[in-house]
Order: sequence, then C-alpha cells, then structure tokens
Amino acid sequence: MERLGFIHSKLEIKILILFVLNRLPHPVLLSDLTEAVMCDDGIGYFDYIEALTELIKTQHISEEKGYYSITQKGIRNGTITENSIPYSVRFKAERKTMKLSYVMNRNAMIKTDTSRREDGGYTVHLSLSDGMGDILSMEILVGSETQAHIIEKKFHKDAEELYDNIMKLLL
Repeated sequence: MERLGFIHSKLEIKILILFVLNRLPHPVLLSDLTEAVMCDDGIGYFDYIEALTELIKTQHISEEKGYYSITQKGIRNGTITENSIPYSVRFKAERKTMKLSYVMNRNAMIKTDTSRREDGGYTVHLSLSDGMGDILSMEILVGSETQAHIIEKKFHKDAEELYDNIMKLLL
C-alpha cells in the first residue's frame, strides 16, 4: 500500500530530521523529535527510526543520554539540502519546532531542586531566569518530600505568574 504525503524516501526523511534539529535551541528527547518530524503522512515510523540511526552513525546527529542534537556536519549538510523539502511539509515542521522551541526555552529558564536538611525537613530551591541571569531565586523550608515535589511542580507550571505576584506585593 502506498503512503500518502510528500516525504517517502529515506533521504527525504533524513533531510527533514536535520531541518527540525537545526531549528531547536537545545538537545531534544526522541519523543519530541518524533512529534516534530512526523508531520507528513508519507513518513513511516520505522523508516524514520532507521534514518535517524543512520544519521547518528554518519555523525550528522549526536545522541547523549537519550537527547538528540545536530552536529556541525549535520548543520552544514542540512542547510544545503533543506530547500528540497516540500513547502507544505516545511511549514508544518516549522510550526511544530516553534512550539517545541518555546517549551524548551521556558523549561531552561525554570530550575527547581530539593535537598534534605540534616536537622529535618527539606529545602526547595526555586529559580526563574530571563536568559541572562536569575530574576527570582528563593529557598523554602518544607516538612516533607511530598510537599517539596508539589511546590516544585506548581512553580514549574506557574513561575511567571508567581514572579508577577511577588513583584506586585513588593512594589
């Protein structure tokens, strides 16, 4: 059965993978890369995985601890060939990578960490960055590890809103 879509050959899939990775600001998990690349009905999952594996072997992509990133060789070769991607596929891939880039950049600016205190309880470390440095950094003493994880999760979800509220209270 013939697949629909514009991307069919392994070479076309490789070019699309390089196109996506070249537009992402940080190394990416396989699930996120897959979501961004599988934007055309002509791409089969197993063909995609095979193309990805070959790109790693040829050192166009590096994989470290489950995160994938493009190498200089991949940037060079991908930039030369990306014009061969059909416009509709390129448009879909760019939209997916823009959304993923936003999430990746936001996640990079929010840091949380919990440490156990010798005298009991836990210290939750929270920070929010603007890309140049921390704009908010605080430590909170909590009684249990469960409370610490709840605070970390809530801070990660609403860091900007928390920052705004603190600024309103202080000003």
